[in-house]
Amino acid sequence: MTVSDVKVGYELTTKEKRFIGWHILVAVLALLIGSLMGPLQSFEFSGLNLYRYLEPILQDYYQGLTLHGVLNALVWTTFFIVGFTNLTTIKGLGRPLSHPLVNKIGFWTMLTGLVMTAVPLLLGEATVLYTFYPPLEASWAFYLGLTLVVVGSWIEGYGFFLTYRGWRKDNPGVRSPFIAFAGVLNMAMWQIATLGIAVEILTMLLPWSVGLIDATDPELARTYFWFTGHPLVYFWLLPAYISWYAMLPKQAGGKLFSDSLARLAFWLFLLVSIPVGFHHQFVDPGIPEGWKWIHAGLTYAVFFPSMLTAFTVIASLEHAAKQRGGKGLVGWIRALPWSDPSVSAQLLAGILFMFGGIGGLVNASYNINTVIHNTAWVPGHFHLTVATAVTLSFIGISYWLVPHLSGRKLWKPKWAVIQTWTWFVGMIIFSNAMHVLGLLGAPRRTPLGQAPYVPEEWAGHLLRVSIGGGILFIAVIMYVWTMYKTVRGPKVDPSEVPEVPIAESMRHPQLTPAWLDTFKPWLIGAIVLILVAYGPQLFEQISNISLNSPGIGP
Repeated sequence: MTVSDVKVGYELTTKEKRFIGWHILVAVLALLIGSLMGPLQSFEFSGLNLYRYLEPILQDYYQGLTLHGVLNALVWTTFFIVGFTNLTTIKGLGRPLSHPLVNKIGFWTMLTGLVMTAVPLLLGEATVLYTFYPPLEASWAFYLGLTLVVVGSWIEGYGFFLTYRGWRKDNPGVRSPFIAFAGVLNMAMWQIATLGIAVEILTMLLPWSVGLIDATDPELARTYFWFTGHPLVYFWLLPAYISWYAMLPKQAGGKLFSDSLARLAFWLFLLVSIPVGFHHQFVDPGIPEGWKWIHAGLTYAVFFPSMLTAFTVIASLEHAAKQRGGKGLVGWIRALPWSDPSVSAQLLAGILFMFGGIGGLVNASYNINTVIHNTAWVPGHFHLTVATAVTLSFIGISYWLVPHLSGRKLWKPKWAVIQTWTWFVGMIIFSNAMHVLGLLGAPRRTPLGQAPYVPEEWAGHLLRVSIGGGILFIAVIMYVWTMYKTVRGPKVDPSEVPEVPIAESMRHPQLTPAWLDTFKPWLIGAIVLILVAYGPQLFEQISNISLNSPGIGP
């Protein structure tokens, strides 16, 4: 059997579409609610404090900041990714989930955890920010709810693994379809990476919050968190990369430049995205300098699959544009279908992500990081990655995904194109201002509009943060309204509903080397590298655990 014999034309059933749609609905609602907090924070930078008008709904700046981070960075992304991976697994393998009940249990576990997490957040009993560093202390329901969200995603992941294993058994020697392979790989990386946060919550934070222990060890907790925290970025990014590699070229009228390079990049992300957490702890005094250098080097290694991604995606897009009549070294870019909102969203996301990647090299540099650590530079960088490369790509994906799932046409595509450019412009203004403020020494996680020490040279940049944040909020409202009007629109003939765009590879996938389509050696390599990079330090920190920090509020 060859890859061409696989049932790639499988059409999702109504039940499958509805199940995926529930994930997307929860994700979009989380994005909307979390984004309501965004302008409150950005306006505060220029002195407009709207929180005082929202009491007792919102208590203060930090409660809003926590809601914004948790809902936008954790809930929106996780629910969207798991829903999207349901689609890539089913459509990619050309078969239904082998154990759909497993995925249903996973979804409802995630949703139960979300509700449990939301209650203390809204009551002001979990104002611990997105990173929930102790000794900041939250309600036990917050920690247990987050655990259930993670466990629910694990359970859905098991459903993907079982389906993939069944396909493997039925198709020996056949290269697995890329979108299914990549989605399953991302979930495997997620299963490993989230062990850090699971151990942190179950062995320290949850017992602490219910009174079984009186205090915590902040250094060990931060180490656990960043074991998960940095690969979390790639859990967000890899689904966007699946679209950039294997869907966007089809939308642009071309093909995937190299199936082999695409798989190699994903394997490298699996290898080096987890053992890099100490680069977030460069200023932590309890971690020896040598280990920080090791993790800095491994962080630079992540740059290689990123460069492979840039090369392969750009080559695929150039091929597509030249099929459309594009010419010249860069002139072909104009020939891409910018009028398609799904395409424009992902192209603009990729452009801004290039700048985010450059900023990431600064963050990873052991010496230079001390200049920008805990300054406004960091959220400026973060908004170029998760809030643009990820979120704007997911918005672009949803511009064909939601019509496909609902059986309706996208409402006002031109409006959607305007939405993507509105986001692009707002993010340029917002993120640039945050980067400059960081270089000027402005601290992050601080209501600068109320700070008495703000120098005059910050004023213009603080105003730009407010302007950019306001524009981004408009873009979010435009997106959510587009989704609402789409699903409320009339059903159309199936021929008018967008198909799942899956690009062919220029070189037949069956010619891809078998070692690029085999999980076992890569998983073993990833685990060995994690043990080498983290094992000695985790042993040292656990052996010398010091539970001496009682809980505090913000």
